[in-house]
Amino acid sequence: MAQLGALLTGTEARLAARALGEGESVSSAFGVVETGRRTEALGLVAAAGLRPRRDVLVAVLRAIEGARSQATRADTLWTMPGHLAGSGGLTSSLVGLVDSARESIVCSTFNFQRTSGMWAALRGAASRPGTSVRLYLDSAAAAGGRTPSTADVAEQLAPAVVLGTGTFDGKAVRNHAKFVSIDHRWVVITSANFSWSAEYGNVELGVVIDDPNLADRIEREMRDAEDVIYQQVYQGRSDGSDE
Repeated sequence: MAQLGALLTGTEARLAARALGEGESVSSAFGVVETGRRTEALGLVAAAGLRPRRDVLVAVLRAIEGARSQATRADTLWTMPGHLAGSGGLTSSLVGLVDSARESIVCSTFNFQRTSGMWAALRGAASRPGTSVRLYLDSAAAAGGRTPSTADVAEQLAPAVVLGTGTFDGKAVRNHAKFVSIDHRWVVITSANFSWSAEYGNVELGVVIDDPNLADRIEREMRDAEDVIYQQVYQGRSDGSDE
């Protein structure tokens, strides 16, 4: 089942195995697989004769989950004036990782400027069929007029999901989490905002990690927090309303 293992993410394998264990049909359990790969995944399961052998299929999915949970590589990403960084990659190379995304990008930043290479890169990713983009922003940072508003970002990245911070216990929430998760596998955690200065002029440090389990944990934590401290931003509005 090497082909199935290469096709599924660890998160998809885990959720599908759980659904099967709870009595769902194979087709229903594989509803967690992103649309662009679901038909192929079900075809591989059928070709291997695993549809009626649910216990074996669950074991295969658990094995895929375990294999995907192992970190295989970690490296640094630097920004330094004059390209002084002598090891690891450059923060600007994050654009290349986004350009190579096949299925999903989940990211968060405090400050998002049009000068950033991510402005065009995320727009390109959001426009690719089968690639989902989800972006978390600090609403206050985007409200001062010096950077694009959250509504500007939502318009630029359509049809991506853009979420801005709201309030918690009556106080505005600040979004200082800065990360990019690509294809539920590659995680970049960085001090850099999405701006030209952060990518080329400041001293910034990040780490890029090949770890599907970490990607899954980060993405799930953010999704769990959405209903409490974030509001979805729609084109033309910065207040999280579509009316």
